Amino acid sequence: MKKAVIFDMDGTLLNTLEDLCLSTNAALGRYGFPARTLEEVRQFVGNGAVNLMRRAVPAGEDNPHFEDCLRAFREHYGEHLNDHTGPYEGILELLRRFSERDVPMAIVSNKPDFAVRELNEKYFGGRIRVAIGESEQVRRKPAPDTVKQAARELKVRLEDCIYVGDSEVDLQTAKNCGIPCVSVTWGFRSRELLLSLGAEHTAADARELQEVLLGLLNQNS
Repeated sequence: MKKAVIFDMDGTLLNTLEDLCLSTNAALGRYGFPARTLEEVRQFVGNGAVNLMRRAVPAGEDNPHFEDCLRAFREHYGEHLNDHTGPYEGILELLRRFSERDVPMAIVSNKPDFAVRELNEKYFGGRIRVAIGESEQVRRKPAPDTVKQAARELKVRLEDCIYVGDSEVDLQTAKNCGIPCVSVTWGFRSRELLLSLGAEHTAADARELQEVLLGLLNQNS
């Protein structure tokens, strides 16, 4: 029986896109670079702040102001990470139901560790007890390290985990861990793209996600 569920955060549990876009453009604007659209930023996110700014800053890391922009983004986002952010519809109810079933749950994310912990505490602190973000101590996704760490902290075997995410990074993360992945299609990537990348389980809303997860949780019971 699969015993634990590990969630991605951005685009999966929380709609963080507007705050990420505003912080990106605040950083770009400080150095006179053109603003990025919401849809551009949607495609840029999913693999950490460095990769977000690498895609947003003209010429990426070859730009002499790249590190300045990255620093400015982190400063602005640290102050404004919760201005427009909130859970997707049905997520709080889904987490409540799984918490009542005593299903261990965790979050692993490529956003900065301080932000992951702060947002988890604000929205999910009573339901999700393990939250891990990007730090120098552990390799970020798609490396399996953060998922393995979450399994250890939940005191479950890695093979008893199911991973839930919204991007190609999440699919690869689950593959690298050797565990099932449920791809949600309300986040930062389209269903068509996820299917083209090999997604085996998809969910279009929180109710469907609950059904898919319950099926996987009970698969070997």
